[in-house]
Amino acid sequence: MKRIDIVYGGEHYSIGGRSLTELQEEILNGLAQGTHWLQVNDGEGQPRPSYLLLTAGVSIALIPIPDDAPEVAGGAMWDNEGQEVHL
Repeated sequence: MKRIDIVYGGEHYSIGGRSLTELQEEILNGLAQGTHWLQVNDGEGQPRPSYLLLTAGVSIALIPIPDDAPEVAGGAMWDNEGQEVHL
C-alpha cells in the first residue's frame, strides 16, 4: 500500500508505511480506552507530523491508496466538498 489517506474534520491527512488492518486496530483499541491521539502526516512534499484526537462520535474516513495508484499532478487535490479532483 502506498499510503492511507484520512479525512478528519473536513481536512485531509495521510499515513504511510502501515496496513489498513493495523490502522483500524489501532483506532478501535484507542477508542476502547475512550480517546486516542492518532499520528498522521499533514502537508504535501515535506509532511509534518500531526495528531488527531479521536473520540466516540467523531467522523474519520480511511482511504487506502494502492501501490499502483497514479498520483494526481502536484499530489492529491480536493474540492470544497471533500471530493478528489482529477486533472
